[in-house]
Amino acid sequence: MGAVLEPQLAPGVSGLALFRLMPEFKRDPLQTFVDLARRHGDLVCFRGLWTSFLLADAGHVEYVLQTNSRNYRKGRTYQEVKRMTGNGLFVSEGEVWRRQRRLAQPAFHRQRIASFATLITDSTEAMLERWETFDRTDALVQVDAEMLRLVLGIVGKALLSRDLSDEADRVSQSFDVIRRYMIDRIISILKLPASFPTAKNRRFRKALADVDQIVYALISERRRGVGNLQDLLSLLMAARDEETGEGLSDEELRDQALTIIGAGYETTTQALAWTWYLLARHPRAEENLRAELAQVLGGRTPTFEDLPNLKYTLMVFQESMRLYPPAWMITRAAIEPDEIGGYRIPANSDILLLPYITHRHPNYWERPEEFFPEHFSPEKVEARPRFAYFPFGGGPRQCIGNNFALMEAQLIIATVAQKYHLRLAVERAIEPEASVTLRPRGGLSMKLRRA
Repeated sequence: MGAVLEPQLAPGVSGLALFRLMPEFKRDPLQTFVDLARRHGDLVCFRGLWTSFLLADAGHVEYVLQTNSRNYRKGRTYQEVKRMTGNGLFVSEGEVWRRQRRLAQPAFHRQRIASFATLITDSTEAMLERWETFDRTDALVQVDAEMLRLVLGIVGKALLSRDLSDEADRVSQSFDVIRRYMIDRIISILKLPASFPTAKNRRFRKALADVDQIVYALISERRRGVGNLQDLLSLLMAARDEETGEGLSDEELRDQALTIIGAGYETTTQALAWTWYLLARHPRAEENLRAELAQVLGGRTPTFEDLPNLKYTLMVFQESMRLYPPAWMITRAAIEPDEIGGYRIPANSDILLLPYITHRHPNYWERPEEFFPEHFSPEKVEARPRFAYFPFGGGPRQCIGNNFALMEAQLIIATVAQKYHLRLAVERAIEPEASVTLRPRGGLSMKLRRA
C-alpha cells in the first residue's frame, strides 16, 4: 500500500515575492488582497514570518466561523485591538468569552432593543433640525461627520444614559488616535514595545485615558445608585451569571463599555455614510426607497412596529454593507492543524476572511459590482449560501449588537430620507479606505435638497 500523501499548501506568495508586496499592502491593503484573490483563487496562502490564508469561498468561511469554529480562535490582529478594549466580548476567548456572552445577551434581547427605537428617531430628528441651517444657507454637509455625531449620541444614551454627541469631537478624536495606532501596529512587521516612551505610544495612552475617564466615572455613579437604570450599562451591572451568581467587575464593565462604544458607533457610522453615497449615485434605488416610505409612513416618524414593513429600506442598508462592509476583514488563527478545500492548514496559521471579497464574488451575486438592493429579496437570499454575506461575522462569535445596528440604520434612513435628498458635492466615485473599518476616503461632502 502506498503512503498517504499529506495535503499541500494552497497557491499564493511567499518569501521575497511577499516582501516585495509589503509596500502595496501598506498603501492599499484592500485592493492588494482583491488582486491576489483574482490571481490565485478562493484560497490564497501567504508564507513569510508566519503562514496566513485568505479564504473567499462562502463554504470555507462557514467552516471557519461556524462548522469548526472551536478550532479557530481570534487572530493576532485582535491583540492590538485588545490594547483598547481590554479583554472585552470582542476579543476574549474560551470560558471568559462564554461567561461574558451569557451576561451581556439579555441586554440585547428584542424587547430591550425595541425600547431604544424612540431614542433613535428623536436623536435623528434633532439632527435634522440642525440641518435646517445647512439647508437655508446651501452649505455643504460633511455627512460622515454628521453620522458619527448622531450615532455616537445614540450609543452614548443607550449604553450610558449620556449624550456623547456634544463630546463627539473629543471622543471621536480619542478613538481616531487609538484607531490609527492600532492600524500602524497591525501592518508593521517590526514594532517597538507599547511600553516604550515614543510619541505615538504617549498619544495612544493619553487618548485611552480620556475615554477611560468618561467610562469609569459613569460606572462609579452607577455603583452609587446614580443614573437611569434602564440603559445597557445598568443592565450589564445588574446581570448575574446563572452558573456562578457573579456579576461583572468594574474592569470588565469598562472593557464591555469600550467594546460596545467602539464597535457600535464606528461600524454603523461608516455603513450609513456609504448608504447615503450609494443612494446619491443611484436615483432609481432612492425613488424606490422613497416610494416605500410614502406608502408605509406617509410622512410620519417611523416606529419599531413599522420595521417589518420597511423591507426595501432594510435591503438598501444590507446592500450598502455588501459593497462596503465596515468590518472589511475578520481574522482567526488555527489552534490545531486542519484541512480546507483540500489544502493543508498548519496549526497557528492566520485565517483572513474578507467580506469585501466574498460579498462581490460572482458565484453568489447577480450584479456583484453594482448597487442592487434586490440582491436581498427573500427569494435571492434563500438561493444563496448563508455565508456569502457576513457583515457581522457569523457562528457563535457573531456580533451581539447586529440586530440593534440594523434597527438603528432602518430608523435613521427612514427618518432622514423622508425629509432630504443627499447629493454629492462633487459627482465622483469615492474610494474606500481600509482602516479599522472601511471608510470613504477623504470624507463625504454632500448637499441637502428638500424631499
